[in-house]
Amino acid sequence: MMRTTLCLMTVLVLGLTAQTVHAHCEVPCGIYDDQLRFQSMLEDQSTIEKAISQIGELADKKHGAHDLNQLVRWVNTKEDHASKIQHTIAQYFMTQRIKADGENYAKKLAAAHAVMVAAMQSKQSASPESAAVLKKAILDFYRAYEGKEPDLHE
Repeated sequence: MMRTTLCLMTVLVLGLTAQTVHAHCEVPCGIYDDQLRFQSMLEDQSTIEKAISQIGELADKKHGAHDLNQLVRWVNTKEDHASKIQHTIAQYFMTQRIKADGENYAKKLAAAHAVMVAAMQSKQSASPESAAVLKKAILDFYRAYEGKEPDLHE
């Protein structure tokens, strides 16, 4: 009885503390929404841009504990959203959508790589230019991937 109770408690604690992962699965389901992925990456980029702005504002202030706490939170937010973009490129586009035997493979691959690098640079920098470079890389990847100009909600 004690062992069963312990097992149930462990499952309950793990269930309550587990984080939900919002990513497309790697099961060959055939359900893809490329536009949604691009929209999501642009939303992440906007969050990075906002975080960089907030980091800049807080860096110009005399720091109290609250300001330091907010500064750390904005840095973490910026890095989390850059990681989301990298995850989307790697797990969605690179492993599922860009095919080695597909049309314009090298162009798509180079553009996807540019997004990954720009996201990495956004993590390393608090410069507004890094967010602008990231947005340009996402839009350039869209052009390479879709073969047309972006028609996305920004």
